[in-house]
Amino acid sequence: MMNFVTKLIITLCLAVLVAAPAMATNGDNLIGVGPISRAMGGVGIAAPQDAISAVFSNPAAMCFGPFCPTSQVDFAGTLFMPDVKAKITGAAVGGTNKASSDDETYAIPAFGVTVPIGEGLNPPNWRFGLAAYGVTGLGVDYRETDIDRNPPGFGGNFPMAAGTFTALQSMRFAPSVAYQPNAKLSFGLAGVVEYSNLDLGEGADWDYGFGLQGGTIYKVTNNLSLGLNIITPRKLEFKKVADFDFDGSLDDLDLQAPLEIGTGAAYTFSNFLIEADVKWINWSNADGYKDFDWNDQWVFAIGAQYEPISKLFVRAGYNYGKTPVDDNDGFNGQANKSVQGKTLPTYYYETFRLIGFPALAEHHLTLGVGYEFTPNFSASLGYMHAFKNTLSEKGTDVTGTDVEIESELTENAIDFGLTWRF
Repeated sequence: MMNFVTKLIITLCLAVLVAAPAMATNGDNLIGVGPISRAMGGVGIAAPQDAISAVFSNPAAMCFGPFCPTSQVDFAGTLFMPDVKAKITGAAVGGTNKASSDDETYAIPAFGVTVPIGEGLNPPNWRFGLAAYGVTGLGVDYRETDIDRNPPGFGGNFPMAAGTFTALQSMRFAPSVAYQPNAKLSFGLAGVVEYSNLDLGEGADWDYGFGLQGGTIYKVTNNLSLGLNIITPRKLEFKKVADFDFDGSLDDLDLQAPLEIGTGAAYTFSNFLIEADVKWINWSNADGYKDFDWNDQWVFAIGAQYEPISKLFVRAGYNYGKTPVDDNDGFNGQANKSVQGKTLPTYYYETFRLIGFPALAEHHLTLGVGYEFTPNFSASLGYMHAFKNTLSEKGTDVTGTDVEIESELTENAIDFGLTWRF
């Protein structure tokens, strides 16, 4: 059974990895993985409720999940519906130019399994888990719109904007182990494999990044749990993806999935579970993101689960993380900017990072419901809305003329999942 499930997870994830540009939420990361965690605002560091979020949020949680001491397999999917818009206004670009990114619905998969290790142990001290899920995505498609042209004010030979097509997508694979030395404490460790693709409209490339994820959970009482989770950076190198310095040859771009540190607390009483997480994401020290002026991000999430009647679960949550994209108001578009040894005009640098990678979502509201049809089978459904957020900058373009650049992002997502215990 274990070998079959593992092969199924990897095969299905690879088959659907083509989905996912334009799915940024906390920076370019999803707020959570799986319909239960996402319906509760992305929480899960102290008390994940399924195998997927146990590995994603804190592998130590495999010892304390509601599936213990049995085994569990989860299948989940997200239908992600972003709405991205851009506007460039200035005399040299011919007035006000508005465009909407090509809107699509993207399917994002997630699979997870957790099983006890060791026969005849009750409860088992060790558990093994494996999860695979789409976790990172960002991008736009403004091709053949008003901002995808060469304005006469630029001499007719230079584009109005850089970054009119971008797509970054990542799948994460995480084999994990957890150990529970006593009834109150557990430790977990996961090997993180990041498998990513970057396409900037001139050439696409794939790369692998490797890191570690470690966590612990301590049950202060039977009702109160505290959790800690750390994910190390994962370096990614994409070859020949864009001509940043306009010299006629394609350039490389290094990206680094950033260091993440999170802590959480969960409290249960009566038929309620309330959980809160705080997470710090170190964008400002990650290759690629720091080159495009991303700030570190604090993410705050709170979620609740209520069982009004037996087997029925109602969930809600809220997630906030200030956009990491810095505001460079007053930029000099005729100056030059260096990106990993390549020099480009500041105006194109600003359009690339603000229009091409609009990681603007901040406030997220989530809702969900779950039902346990049998002791071995349950289903969950969730919804997420990221409220509209706009970021604009004023400066000058490549001709020295005043210009304003603006991006706007709204997101909706529907999540579903199926759970089997055996």
